Amino acid sequence: MKKTIAVLLSLSLTAAAACSFTAAADEAADLVWWGWTPGSPVNEEYIAEFNKEYPDINVIWKQVTIDDYDATLKPALANGESIDLFEVSAGSANGGVGIYGKSAIDLTDSVTEAMGEDFRDKLSEISLNTMTVDGELKALGVGAVYAGNLWINKDLFDKYDVAIPTNMEEWKQACATFEENGIIGFVQGAGQGAFNMDTFHAICDNVKPGDFQKAATGEIEWTEDTFVTALGLWKSLFDEGIMQPGALGIQQYPEANNLFLSQQAAMVMMGSWYTMNTLPGTMKANMESASSTDEPFTMIPINFPDIAGTGNTGCMFCDIDYAIAVPASAPNQEASIDFALWLGTSESGQQIIADSLNVVPVLKTASPNWDNIELVNPEAQNEAVQEYLANAIDQPENARFGNISADLNSAMMDVLAGVASDMMSIEEGLEQLAEVQGETW
Repeated sequence: MKKTIAVLLSLSLTAAAACSFTAAADEAADLVWWGWTPGSPVNEEYIAEFNKEYPDINVIWKQVTIDDYDATLKPALANGESIDLFEVSAGSANGGVGIYGKSAIDLTDSVTEAMGEDFRDKLSEISLNTMTVDGELKALGVGAVYAGNLWINKDLFDKYDVAIPTNMEEWKQACATFEENGIIGFVQGAGQGAFNMDTFHAICDNVKPGDFQKAATGEIEWTEDTFVTALGLWKSLFDEGIMQPGALGIQQYPEANNLFLSQQAAMVMMGSWYTMNTLPGTMKANMESASSTDEPFTMIPINFPDIAGTGNTGCMFCDIDYAIAVPASAPNQEASIDFALWLGTSESGQQIIADSLNVVPVLKTASPNWDNIELVNPEAQNEAVQEYLANAIDQPENARFGNISADLNSAMMDVLAGVASDMMSIEEGLEQLAEVQGETW
């Protein structure tokens, strides 16, 4: 796949092509797109492709870190700062549509005009359901993201003759072998709560698939045996030496991500968004951002190890990774709608989304064009990556953050950090989750 690589965070790209947006004859529209993902160089590739159809719309990507996004976006929207497009997410994650959707226009009529009255049959259900607030479609999902698995540096596994871990003992042994050779076995930024929730969710699905969702939606209580076992297993990751020393003191982004991409760590808890690093150009750029001058390495996805010993492996959970909203105060609203529609609903926009391997496209007819995609190490990665994405698409409904309320989100982050650091017991932690559940349901 031919890619246009641009590494500046703010960049306008244009290309000569036919354009359906009508502005003043000698005037181009400039749009500022706020977001946290996927970041450079991928966003610039999207913009370049968009400009082949809309050369008179200049899109400027403004990247904000995950942790700073809410704190930066809220006053910007309130103060009427120039924002033409902004990213939102499902549930209580950063940029939650339930919070920021009130600042966005309803895109239902625009989507109907672009796709027809049957647009709901053409787009993924999760995209439309999670982005609809009080009957209004507040944002257009770009793609779904799946979590629940690990990514490993296969080159390091081969170099040190380490077996891919499938259970707790094998995971411990793998970490020990890497550490003997000066490499972090498994890295997690346990100071960033959202990724701790991913790990805990994966453990819960390993113990008893489906119970995490049932508790999140009030069907069962957090004090059930499933969660006693799961929270104990979460604590054991720290006690048994799987979590690296100081894990609670670093963030998943940038620290854990950088340690993995600079090959200082052999395993990391990341989801389907990490698939983009199997593309040579994207991985090279991201490795450089991690201060690594090495050549791209072979990374593959593996199932979360069966640390509960139940045989329940391969579970994944998903949400819309991000969606594009148009604020009511957008200076160039018509052009902003054009970009949101192109990225979230058009065949050309959704094809580049599919081919970038960052998220699973929401347009049901879009899928990666494997004939045009060359991975870092096709022999080792092609089958593994394609099976992984097929498994993600075929998973039954299992929300990542979509069913987590803001209060439960905060409580779970506190509980996971508190139990890991011995600041609270397992029983105290589960009682805290149950208390929040009682207030919610």
